[in-house]
Amino acid sequence: MPDHIHILVGIHSTISLADFVKELKTSANPWIKSSGKFPQFTSWGAKYGAFTIRYQEKDSLIEYIKNQREHHKTESFEEEYRRLIEGNGIEIDEQYFLKD
Repeated sequence: MPDHIHILVGIHSTISLADFVKELKTSANPWIKSSGKFPQFTSWGAKYGAFTIRYQEKDSLIEYIKNQREHHKTESFEEEYRRLIEGNGIEIDEQYFLKD
């Protein structure tokens, strides 16, 4: 599913998540558009999701990210996002879930 990415990063506590995502999108944009690897890319979405993990979960998360192409053959983005949110004990408000 080529409509989203998964990345694993460590961000220093002095950097806000919003600032990091803004800088990531701004910095990556020229390469994404010129590389030819993402011909359907037109722009970044306005929203993003972020989750924290325990250090001990790092290796399994890296494997999870590596297997996204295979994984998304059986689970849509919406199904995955819903599972991650609910799996972290967060109640989803359907009025706002994945709405612009």
